[in-house]
Amino acid sequence: MMARSRSDPLLLGEWACLGVLYAGPSHGFAIAGELKPDGELGRIWSMSRALTYRALDQLSAAGLIHSVGEEPGIAGGNRTVLAITRSGRSRFRDWVTTPVEHLRDLRSELLLKIVLAERCSIDIAEMLEQQRHRVAAAAAAFDHNTGDVVDLWRTEFAYGALAFLDRVIDGADDPTVS
Repeated sequence: MMARSRSDPLLLGEWACLGVLYAGPSHGFAIAGELKPDGELGRIWSMSRALTYRALDQLSAAGLIHSVGEEPGIAGGNRTVLAITRSGRSRFRDWVTTPVEHLRDLRSELLLKIVLAERCSIDIAEMLEQQRHRVAAAAAAFDHNTGDVVDLWRTEFAYGALAFLDRVIDGADDPTVS
């Protein structure tokens, strides 16, 4: 397996792992647990344990995380404790404060950014406003009268995303409460 260069963009799962480590040192088994389908982050973006460890290897090869020690494992050998590097912290802050490029990525990437930013105490208010502006511009650009089912989907999705962003920006503690 060839490691990507330090400047290559990260995959969403790698960002998720980096965000977990931004919040504090951890080991791969715990990170994989958070990324299981029923884990806190896995509800947004899930990965198998093998893919989580591969993502951690890629982050390490890119100099974004490093080993800071070991702790005893529950049923086996020691677990390597990982921490984010200064470069990793900077790249993560840049990523989490940058709006998502495509509407199709809002459900996964934007939601992951919101949850990780909250966990890491990173203010993303400006990013959310920029994201709302991008989504509003995209919604306005759609031709609402084509009769095309794809255009209808994109339009409805964009307006739903605007409503979601408005609630998040307004600071609703629970977006499900009216």
